[in-house]
Amino acid sequence: MMQFTESLPPSLHQQVSPFSSDLMMNKNSTNNQIQRARPWPGFHTSKNLGTIGDTNCMEQLLVHCANAIESNDATLAQQILWVLNNIAPPDGDSNQRLTCGFLRALIVRAAKIGTCKLLTANLNHSMETHKFSIIELASFVDLTPWHRFGFTAANGAILEAVEGYSIIHIVDFSLTHCMQIPTLIDAISTRLEGPPLVKLTVAGATEDLPPMLDLSYEELGAKLVNFARSRNVMMEFRVIPSSSSDGFTNVIEQLRVQNLIRPENGEALVINCHMMLHYIPEETTVLSNRFTSECSTNSFRTMFLKAIRNLDPTIVVLVDEDADFTSNNLVCRLRSAFNYLWIPYDTVDTFLPRGSKQRQWYEADICWKIENVIAHEGVQRLERLEPKSQWVQRMRNGNFRSSGFSEEAVTEVKNMLDEHAAGWGLKRDEEDLVLTWKGHNVVFATSWVPL
Repeated sequence: MMQFTESLPPSLHQQVSPFSSDLMMNKNSTNNQIQRARPWPGFHTSKNLGTIGDTNCMEQLLVHCANAIESNDATLAQQILWVLNNIAPPDGDSNQRLTCGFLRALIVRAAKIGTCKLLTANLNHSMETHKFSIIELASFVDLTPWHRFGFTAANGAILEAVEGYSIIHIVDFSLTHCMQIPTLIDAISTRLEGPPLVKLTVAGATEDLPPMLDLSYEELGAKLVNFARSRNVMMEFRVIPSSSSDGFTNVIEQLRVQNLIRPENGEALVINCHMMLHYIPEETTVLSNRFTSECSTNSFRTMFLKAIRNLDPTIVVLVDEDADFTSNNLVCRLRSAFNYLWIPYDTVDTFLPRGSKQRQWYEADICWKIENVIAHEGVQRLERLEPKSQWVQRMRNGNFRSSGFSEEAVTEVKNMLDEHAAGWGLKRDEEDLVLTWKGHNVVFATSWVPL
């Protein structure tokens, strides 16, 4: 983590924060041995399960358990949960900890629907998420490319798009509480034509989504304004409380009104979407347009993108996790989540030591995601990731065209990845960028302009 200094500004990939302090990391490769369990009555074993305790077996056990819970077979569900509890300790290897997260989620689901009350009463499945100080969050984000990849790619695209503008209005739909902004401000401050006026509008989500911050957006805004001033950049900050459940309608309405008086050719409008849009409900339903009083069969995601397009933005940057958690079928969601969320558990050994508080915070946030995907339904199920291919189609249907990333932006991303473990990689997918771990897609970055 780099401290702010008065020296030359860092490259885009070097995460800048006015709040940062270093976290010391050590790697501990010691793994707990898998505890063996005897076969249990009532469960039909299969050669397809493989060796009990391996990853495929754990996934199959979770699937069988989910089916038992859904069919209200309390006896079978409790038997499988007991086995999972023995072979997936919370302090085991990465696959065991992953499975333990799903075990907790299934226990929560069983408790919600009344299945397996005996077992749920005796198992501790709670895992508290941590509220980060601004220093902790800035350092936390810097540990891994999970967020830095999107920051670096997006900032590169934004800087090119706003070149020559004297006013830059950034609308930040971000999960990470403006952690991307200081580095962008630092780069903007060095423009040859002089720094512009920066207007920062933040969509303050009314839902509690990890990572959570222990200070208000007003306090955060004051820190950002002070930092921008230290870089001779004038910044205006405002936060608009808004909910993802209705497609951030409050933000859209205020932007629409403000856009009516937007000076032509003098103000760049940047829509920065960082791992936030997947919280907008994706189901298709009959929706009324509050601006036209018309009704249509659409999803809030489609309505959101249509409203953004009507603002005629200079650039839209969309970064999100490349997975699909939208199925209404529990087992489908479980399989999809299990085969994606092994990645954060696998990577954590490269940057956080066992037993550290930072690692507990990191894995608690993953467990929150797992629980939301598995244990909840309806409006309570907020985690609704869609893969890159689906978002690309949504953007095209919304009358946007891909603007891609320059070679300079790609180089910055590559330089950033060089600071992290060797398993991280970058691939180009048409005009988009994809962060990979051991060859598996993790996060995608896309850049768009109106047709």
